[in-house]
Amino acid sequence: MSTTPMKSTDLQALEPKASEFSPEVTARFAREVAKYPNDQKQSAVMACLSIVQQIKGFISPGDELFLAEYLEMPPMAVHEVSTFYNMYNLQPLGRFKINVCTNLPCQLREGQTALDYLCKKLDVAVGGTTKDGLFTLQPGECMGACADAPVMLVNDRTMCSFMSTEKMDQMIEMLRTLKVDGVQS
Repeated sequence: MSTTPMKSTDLQALEPKASEFSPEVTARFAREVAKYPNDQKQSAVMACLSIVQQIKGFISPGDELFLAEYLEMPPMAVHEVSTFYNMYNLQPLGRFKINVCTNLPCQLREGQTALDYLCKKLDVAVGGTTKDGLFTLQPGECMGACADAPVMLVNDRTMCSFMSTEKMDQMIEMLRTLKVDGVQS
């Protein structure tokens, strides 16, 4: 079998390209960076990643590259942050991301049962997105509300506590209504 050596231009094509952001977005980055001493601007990485996700819905390799350059830090350091926390989406997800806490205290109070129920109700596997693109269902780690289990976090912003099957049904219907009405989450 013969192999053809790759040219350096072929390898460059595989590298992610840095994203571009509007002046309004870079101004938001600058406001976050301004909260830290000049020599510690990389401390704004989490806030900047959150801004990217708010705008695009997920963080691409190009977005990580842009932030690495902007914050003057190694690209791998940005990637380490974006992959460490489950609040950052590294691929497009459904319109509503539902994280169900499955940490041990929540497990003891029906956290896994709630996740299983939603999987069946939405006809989606854990980590998957529904066929209509509305819901992505994920397990989550501690959300800091163990006494309120089962606990869920919708789009990393809205915590739902004491989630019985009836409350989960209501939540799903409400989110579907939001989609139908065109209301932003």
